[in-house]
Amino acid sequence: MSKTRDVVASVLVVDDSEVQREHVATLCRELGVSRVDEVSGGEQALERLRALQAPPQAVIVDLEMPGMDGIELIEAMYRLGHLLPLVVVSAHEGALIHTVEALAREIGMPVLAALRKPIAAEVLADVLRRDDFPQSPRAAPVALPPAEDLARAIGHGDIAVHFQPKVCVRTGLLRGVEALARWRHPQAGDVPAGRFVELAEARGLIRELSFAVIETALGHLAHWCSRGLRLSLALNLSPRLLTVTDLVAELVARVREHGLEPSQVVLELTESSVVAAYDGGIGVLTRLRLKGFGLSIDDYGTGYASMSQLARIPFSELKVDRQFVHDASERHAQRMLLESALETARRFELVSVAEGVEREADWRLLQSLGCDVAQGYLIARPMAAEALQPWLRNHQTRLAELRSPASPGAL
Repeated sequence: MSKTRDVVASVLVVDDSEVQREHVATLCRELGVSRVDEVSGGEQALERLRALQAPPQAVIVDLEMPGMDGIELIEAMYRLGHLLPLVVVSAHEGALIHTVEALAREIGMPVLAALRKPIAAEVLADVLRRDDFPQSPRAAPVALPPAEDLARAIGHGDIAVHFQPKVCVRTGLLRGVEALARWRHPQAGDVPAGRFVELAEARGLIRELSFAVIETALGHLAHWCSRGLRLSLALNLSPRLLTVTDLVAELVARVREHGLEPSQVVLELTESSVVAAYDGGIGVLTRLRLKGFGLSIDDYGTGYASMSQLARIPFSELKVDRQFVHDASERHAQRMLLESALETARRFELVSVAEGVEREADWRLLQSLGCDVAQGYLIARPMAAEALQPWLRNHQTRLAELRSPASPGAL
């Protein structure tokens, strides 16, 4: 079901085994990679990266090498600013490979896959043709624009809102959308949402930013409803808003002004927000549920929320973080964590939502495990509001292949 694109143009293969190195290099060339560089160790890899005029679009790194091993090479690449997409390979068991993958991600290296030797041609082809493959090395973070620019953007309506569809895992039918803030600065370009939200929180702009996004999102939801498209709308809620005394009344008023019901809106809080909510926020969250809003615990599994905390806050939805969903079909330990999260949702009678669904195998796994709702690039990337209905028309043609075998006639 997933779309593919042309293979990447350049790859660096790092492996001390000449046989294994040539095997991978040959596969790359057969796939159409126009430039394949080969080195036999970590030190040589760093020298080659310094010498190349244009960096490779991917680096395939063997973990077991004499001298500088693969882990040391990855750490050195990060320190030197070579933030290049990695394919980690090893003859060891999968658990070890995936541990290294997690370590690489934690320090900030983009990792495309963790593969066990020998690498099959079709597996490598899938990795090097991934639809979300980075087109260039990740740039070093740029300085945030000043808070005054963010305040001006909020005031002038320059904070855009994109929407990512959420669909029923069993049937593929559209269930709702998540609203995602976007800010394109005239000089700095696209500013990552996480960074400008942090800026807003630090400089006392989070209320203005949040309600600018909420107002825009509710306007689009009302428009879709008027066209017969009844959806739920997920909005990210900053824990800083839980201290706003009139938050509940203002949210209800905004929803009513657009002719909507609170039951159509789901407010998402991260696990860290749940912990912060204990400083007086539980009352606010409970009142929001009493008014009919849905409450979702976002990024479940990455923070510190315990079952006792889940029991104390009236959540209606549990959202499993993408790191437990992506490639779970191929990783036993990851699948166990996913199963545990979904079982937790069932025990607390919560709607389960899986984010970061990018592969058909993971979609099928979610169906077999009884997950309720999913979002991710396999379904759709975040899009402007006007793109939703054209996307939906095209999505209707995919329903037959998306549906589980148990629901062929679902409407």
